[in-house]
This record gives sequence, C-alpha cells and structure tokens, in this order.
Amino acid sequence: MKQQELLFLVSFLLLHIILNFKQMKSYIIKFSFALLLMTTSCTDVIDLEVPEEAPRLVIEASMNWEKGSSGKEQVILLSLSTPYFENLNETPVTGAMVRVIKDDDQSVYVFQDQNDGSYSTDEFEAVMGQSYTLEVTYENEVYLSTEKMTPVPVIAEVYQSRENGFDKNALEVNVAYNDPKDFRNFYLIKFQRRGDLLPTLFDMKDEFTDGNLMTIFYEKLNDEDSGEMEFQPGDIVDISLLGLSESYYNYIKLLIEQSGGPGGPFSTIPAEIKGNCINVTNPDNYAFGYFRLTEVDSEVFVFE
Repeated sequence: MKQQELLFLVSFLLLHIILNFKQMKSYIIKFSFALLLMTTSCTDVIDLEVPEEAPRLVIEASMNWEKGSSGKEQVILLSLSTPYFENLNETPVTGAMVRVIKDDDQSVYVFQDQNDGSYSTDEFEAVMGQSYTLEVTYENEVYLSTEKMTPVPVIAEVYQSRENGFDKNALEVNVAYNDPKDFRNFYLIKFQRRGDLLPTLFDMKDEFTDGNLMTIFYEKLNDEDSGEMEFQPGDIVDISLLGLSESYYNYIKLLIEQSGGPGGPFSTIPAEIKGNCINVTNPDNYAFGYFRLTEVDSEVFVFE
C-alpha cells in the first residue's frame, strides 16, 4: 500500500471514531477534517538531474552485398546524437568527407555528400574476404574503422508451420540454411512483416551446430497492450540472412539484448555501447555506430 493511501485510511478511521465519541470537542473534529483534506491532496515532486553531453557523430555504415548483385551501390549515413529524453528528429550531418579504402591495393571509393546526411557511391568493388577501411573526416577530426567482407550461405528453404512456436494455433515462418563446415560462422537474421514499423532481429552462431542444417522460426502473438497481432494468411514477410564478423556479432548481440526491455531481476543494466569507429584525432570524442561489410541473402515469404 502506498504511503498516501495509508495516511488516508488512518485519517478516515480516526474521523469515524471521533464522530462517534460524543464527549469530544468540536475543534478535534475540525482538525480531523483538515488532516483528511491534507492527506488526499498532497503530492511528492521529485526532480531528476539528467547528465547532458555534447552531441556525438553517429556513423551508420552498413554495407551489404546482396547475393546476385554487383554490390557497387552503397550508402553511408551520418547524423548527430540527441539527448535521451528529448523527442527530437535526428540531425543529419553534411559537409563531411567519407571514403572507403580497399586495404590490399589501396583503392579508394569516395562517397558523395547528398546534402541530407547520406553519402553514396555506385563504384564500390565488393570482394569476399577482403579487408576495407572506412575514413570519415568531420569538423577537422578523423574517424577510422576496419572490417572484412563476410560471406553468408544461401537460404535453403522458407516455409510456414504451427508446431514450433509457443502458441500451437499461431502461424510461424521457418528459415533453413546450411552452415559451412569447419568455420566459425556468425549470423544475423532479420524479419519484417510489411506494415510493421520495425524489424525483428535474431543473432546466431554455429558454436554447437557447425556444418549442419540450421533452422530458426519466427512467430507473432496477439498482445492487447502493444497492439501486436499474430500472422494471418496473406501477410508478407521480408527475410534477410547476413554473415557477420565476430566483432560485429558481439556488438549487435548486446544491442538486441538491451532493446528487449529491462528483463528479469538479474538482467544487465543498459549501458552505452561503443562501435568500431575510432576518432584518431581526439579519442575522447568517439562516435556511435558501426562499420560493417556483409553478404546478404534475402527472401520474401507470403503466408497461405
């Protein structure tokens, strides 16, 4: 019971006793009425001081090589961070210099400023297993990051079922792929039903399934609080399977865990997660975001 509710109950009982005790003087009755009024109208105001810091550069450099495409067209997004409790639109960054360098022969791919926070090229050369370095120059400070283009197996099968999920009456989509043998592989699987605002992400690795057929299912359950609705016949789901480096797997795994809510009593406290973009000019002014290169296989599934 809250403190305010307890005070109200005590005051009400005291008033009842006094009203039934004829010898009590009227000023005690007036005092009880005053006490009752005070307990029902008082509120506690708590002022929270939230630390603030200057905006940081946010680098969204997710360079995906879609199977069957040339991989030449790539886009990198730059913006500035905003305070946590402020409902503001992101601030796009313009005027930066963005380029990617292929480490083996030092080929340079310049990303042109589109004056809306996006920087693009149609000349990128995607080479599997090749290491690349991202270089971003913004306000006389240089940010560097190095990653390797990581392969992904083809999606072997996509099918629907009802027996694998938590609700045996709910539709679910299943994705199967063959994990390459004798390699440490890390994956990200993205599901997004058309019409939903955000995708659902799953991180996976082959620590105990190396060289085997790997399958993951995805279902939605009805939830009145969130407005979530289970899959229905005719729903269209976009599916992407991405191959990840181990460092990016560790990064995205933490992001997925923290985005899932507060969790149980023993869950970790959400904390700031740094990406792999290092400010070599001023290390204290680090950037958010990540430079990632990955091969992607995609499928579109329609429930029947």
